[in-house]
Amino acid sequence: MAKVVIYTKSYCPYSKNCKIFLEEKNVDYSEKIIDDDPALATEMEQKSGRRSDTPQVFINGHHIGTFDDLKALDSQGELDNMLDL
Repeated sequence: MAKVVIYTKSYCPYSKNCKIFLEEKNVDYSEKIIDDDPALATEMEQKSGRRSDTPQVFINGHHIGTFDDLKALDSQGELDNMLDL
């Protein structure tokens, strides 16, 4: 199984929907909530090429992007392969 890490904000509807999507696919993930953690927000921005929107998704250390990017991979049939499903 792939290692999935998502940076989220607790109040972000896209973050919530991303987690639901991953859970429905039975994908385990680590969540890093950046709400009141400037250091974690900076970490996310550095790893994602200065992206500050959430969620930011990483699979096996590879930056995927936002929930929209994750869904696009799924619709192209590439996501399951990346997740080793």
